[in-house]
Amino acid sequence: MPRHDDPTQPDEAHGSNAPQPILALRDWLDHLAKQGRLAVLPPDIALKFDLAAYAKRLDGQRATLFPRPGGHAIPVVSGLVSDRGWMAEAMGVEPDEMLARFQEAALEPLPCRETTLAPVQEVVHREVDLLKQLPLPTHNEHDGGPYISAGLMITRNPRTGKQNVTIHRCQVNGPDRLGVLLLPRHTHAFVQMAEEAGQPLDAAIVVGIDPLTLLASQAIVPMDQDELEIAGALQRRPLPVVKCLNSEIRVPAEAEIVIEGRFLPNVRELEGPFGEFPQYYGPRAKRHVMEVTAVTHRKDAIFHTIVGGGLEHLLLGAIPKEATLLAHLRRNFPNVLDVHLSPGGVMRYHLFVKIKKRQDGEAKNIMMGAFAGSFDLKQVVVVDDDVDIHNPTEVEWAMATRFQADRDLLIVGESQNSKLDPSTRDGVGAKMGIDATKPLSAPEMTFKRIRVPGEEKIDVAEVLKRRTTADWRGALKP
Repeated sequence: MPRHDDPTQPDEAHGSNAPQPILALRDWLDHLAKQGRLAVLPPDIALKFDLAAYAKRLDGQRATLFPRPGGHAIPVVSGLVSDRGWMAEAMGVEPDEMLARFQEAALEPLPCRETTLAPVQEVVHREVDLLKQLPLPTHNEHDGGPYISAGLMITRNPRTGKQNVTIHRCQVNGPDRLGVLLLPRHTHAFVQMAEEAGQPLDAAIVVGIDPLTLLASQAIVPMDQDELEIAGALQRRPLPVVKCLNSEIRVPAEAEIVIEGRFLPNVRELEGPFGEFPQYYGPRAKRHVMEVTAVTHRKDAIFHTIVGGGLEHLLLGAIPKEATLLAHLRRNFPNVLDVHLSPGGVMRYHLFVKIKKRQDGEAKNIMMGAFAGSFDLKQVVVVDDDVDIHNPTEVEWAMATRFQADRDLLIVGESQNSKLDPSTRDGVGAKMGIDATKPLSAPEMTFKRIRVPGEEKIDVAEVLKRRTTADWRGALKP
């Protein structure tokens, strides 16, 4: 990574006039406001259901800021990264450079810079009452209660001391008690290690952070790679971090809110239901319990919430997974040009792959490679390089005109899938691959797409601006 004369500032390797990455939540809110993408709602909107209703209605169009939600002094923001183009802007790159930039940051992480100048510790609550100290929304109709849904959960490997950063749904079950869904990944492994030793596991939840650190938390990386270092690489500067009050965990110093605590060994309590990304509820069950020991925040803190199943929820998981799948496929298939997890497939289950076809049959190999790269995938569609995989109509057109089920369909039964997919049997289901590419042996004109010469050069909007008139009969006169 580039060297920094001032480690608090992004590098200038791309020129002083090049767009720079966003470094702070407040900078991002300023940017969205200047672009007309931030809606400031009236004060005192109810935290239960109403706040989520407004955020969902504006999902993908504007971020939403709620002053004094439910009468609480701390405002709430939602929808910060509910559009792919916004995320590219936050990185300071073009949309078609976004996956490569993310993968570059994951491969070349930048060590953090420890500091004692931490806005996030301006206010300290050692007597904890989450229900009073934080504005806690309830989103969906059957959610089990108020949730912290946009908090970065930071824990340390009990054996190595290395950090892990991720996002888990956290139900507020009391003034200092959270029920946390831990899937069988790194945080779960750390808790299990601590439980085997009969020890609690320290944890910190960071709420209100810049979009790049938020995105970095979802990186698919090996255990003991600190995602905060990926955030630093995305920001092109060492990320400033500060030590927690009650543990050795380091958290982003410029965050809004930090909830410190510990996972209690061998304690499980009911959590859920909660509206999840497949647009269904994750079930109620006994989950891990985090006991909160302190809350710190800025004097003028902002609380971030992610509405379950909204675009912000989907995109945060999709972009890192796309970057990982693209790199994974290109290792064996360098002719893979792009990948896209489609919104209709909840940005987890359906993958579109664009290739420069070299040989008949290779599309099926690519499908199998994709399934091996992510067990969440249940459908992969492979198309030629003339198809826009970010346009679902284009992909469906390729399927309609280049796919035949008796020769181009691949089905893998009884395979591992997502347990949050209600159509599976406890996560066991089927996978389907569709080869929607042209046969290489077909005559050229058989699959030649129609086009009108010069169509792309015509500025229709400019012409109609000059020529649109209510007097169409008069326009026809010589």
